[in-house]
Amino acid sequence: MRRAPYTDPGRHVIVKALLTTVTAALLAVPAAAASSVSTASAVSVRQAPPLVIESISPDTPRERNQEIKISGTYTNTTGAPQAGLRIQLRYSGQPFAGRSEMESYAEGLMTWRDRGSITRFTQVPVLAAGAKQQWEFSVTPAIIEMWRFGVYPLAVEVLGPNQETVAIQRTFVVYAPKDERVARTRLAMVLPVLDQRPRRSVDQTFLNDDLRGALAEGGRLADMLALVRGSATAKGVSWLVDPALLDDVNAMARDYTVDTGDERKQRPAEPAAAPWLAAMRTALTKASVFATPYADPDVAALVHRGLDGVTRGALATGAEVAQSMFGRAVPSDLNWPVSGALDLDALDELAVGGVKTVLLDQGNLPAAPSATTTPDAAATISSVNGPITALVADQTLSEILSSDVALPGAGLLAKQRFLAETAMITAEAPQTGRTVVAAPSRQWHPDPAFVSGLLGRTAKLPWLSPVSITSIKPTAPQAARVGLTYTDEDRREELGKGYLSSVRRTERQAQLTADVTDDANDRHGFERPLLRLASSAWRGKTGDARTAVEHIDEAVSDQIEEVAITGTEQPRTLAGDNGVVPISVHNSLNKTVALRIDVKSTNPRQLEIKDFSRAIQISPRGSQTVQVPLTSHVSGETTVTVQLRTESGKRYGPPIELTVRTTGYAGIALVIVGGALSVMLAAVALRMMRRRRAGRRRAPAGSAQPAPARSAPAQPASQSASQSASQSAEQTADVTKPVARPPASPLPEGTEERAERVSGRRPGPPA
Repeated sequence: MRRAPYTDPGRHVIVKALLTTVTAALLAVPAAAASSVSTASAVSVRQAPPLVIESISPDTPRERNQEIKISGTYTNTTGAPQAGLRIQLRYSGQPFAGRSEMESYAEGLMTWRDRGSITRFTQVPVLAAGAKQQWEFSVTPAIIEMWRFGVYPLAVEVLGPNQETVAIQRTFVVYAPKDERVARTRLAMVLPVLDQRPRRSVDQTFLNDDLRGALAEGGRLADMLALVRGSATAKGVSWLVDPALLDDVNAMARDYTVDTGDERKQRPAEPAAAPWLAAMRTALTKASVFATPYADPDVAALVHRGLDGVTRGALATGAEVAQSMFGRAVPSDLNWPVSGALDLDALDELAVGGVKTVLLDQGNLPAAPSATTTPDAAATISSVNGPITALVADQTLSEILSSDVALPGAGLLAKQRFLAETAMITAEAPQTGRTVVAAPSRQWHPDPAFVSGLLGRTAKLPWLSPVSITSIKPTAPQAARVGLTYTDEDRREELGKGYLSSVRRTERQAQLTADVTDDANDRHGFERPLLRLASSAWRGKTGDARTAVEHIDEAVSDQIEEVAITGTEQPRTLAGDNGVVPISVHNSLNKTVALRIDVKSTNPRQLEIKDFSRAIQISPRGSQTVQVPLTSHVSGETTVTVQLRTESGKRYGPPIELTVRTTGYAGIALVIVGGALSVMLAAVALRMMRRRRAGRRRAPAGSAQPAPARSAPAQPASQSASQSASQSAEQTADVTKPVARPPASPLPEGTEERAERVSGRRPGPPA
């Protein structure tokens, strides 16, 4: 919670004295004694105040003659004997006029001339070093002169031999007479069950092992569980749970990895994780529970950097995870922005996401300057999606709930202050009922005994009425508060521009993995890791968050590489001027992917591709081959660029260059075949001519000339073509078969042998 500026008696500042009781005691130590205290002793004094109020009974007297017992101890922490000490009780019968006056008293700014009397004291002649002195005082409201309902001062003081103040503890007592009726103040408490920061980057990879310690006995989450078990259904209490915390604990119930960026370790499942989660589920089964957006995002920063959809995604994911964890629907329409501060843009974003109520800091929706009493907690703010109920958490009550009560006596002082503050709110307008809300720090480490005891006590006070947060409605008129006030300081506290730019880049890459699958609502497993990057818990700690960004970047890149072009090392060969080249894409995922493949030539003058782009769908663990048509203008090697894209045209992975070799072999082959055919036909024709000549030379002289052929009857074209083909075949056959020769006159020597060699029947002589 932020400090609200002080403007009038109705406005108050942080409870300094309550949270720093030890400091008040130290300031009262005489200079002479303090100078003799060693550094080690000073540390011891800070850890345990010397003067402790251990009991005030009853804490709220209701009758004038009812005995009030105040008891405690004083310890000599100076390291030397003390003599002539006096322990005395101070009080006043004049109640406080307002909360600002109570603050001044707690801080020691109000002198005893204005307030305080002495009625009881104890003399301590000598107190040895380290010795402890018990003390007790008994008074009644009549002795203190309490006459009406109100808050009264009470203090225990230790004086030295020279009447100097050695130590002092101030507290408050509420007198609530039974015969005096007041309008009860409605009190609602919102108790957060949030982690201090996201623990994981991706899947089973944790950024540190701190969650293990938080779950151990005495750890923050172990104490949180103890509180929930004891007060889950306490009247007027609502629990605000971050589903990301439950998600992290659930992940730690299995084996996991711790990767800090400097080292990586494998860890076994945390034995306390599963029991903690089961016990938390059981304890909150019947409680009033609300789910925060997943990982409690920095809504204002996201909106201001243009990451609007992240908040809506966190709201939906938070509700989904909470339902799976608790086994029932958990509302997410109550939102508590980080620091309790937002502007109208952030409010609109939440309203669009379904939020109906916001819990704000009183500095974000301050009281009007004219307000003289604590304003009602509920107000109405207009949003783009209609009216939103704003609940303003009381700063002082919230800080008391968050206070560290580990020091002796701190729990009692905190309880008395809480009772006094609520009584003072009622006393400001005893006939007008109002509503107040208390919400401790979102990263508090509660003391289960203190908080449970306080919740039980407030349910029985005559001036309070615990109510559910859902029952609070704005009352009219609302002039007691001004509008939303979001300052430059608030903006400076947001997650930075540089960090969110890196988150945006990672988010865009992760979205690609969803665009090519049917898991658009899950971003293929990166939805929750990305939401953890946007957590408001990274404010002021973005250096630590960089490790998470690196983990997710690496995981996203690995996921994208699961769908890739294969055989990139092998050149493709194109035989001829025109043809196709195969390009294969393999899907290593267990899900079907749908994308487009674009291919372009890096040298269109050498290798031409006609604007090739084709949609493909690849089954799980399957491959798809695409035939890419190419036209080669010049033989040689060139490259083509292959780019996978989503169906919407976004690049999926880097572009790949493939080598294509063009040889022109097809044209050369046609020339060779054509030339060979021409040579063969020429050889056949030459043989036929030689045989005919040889036949004429061998014909006998005076033989009858063949009669002229008679005209054959006309035949159909098809038949004629058939006969021509048949005749050609016969002629070709005649060339190869031996010719029957009639007897002839002897030839000149060697002529026959040469003829046989030409006809192929005898081989020629060796060369």
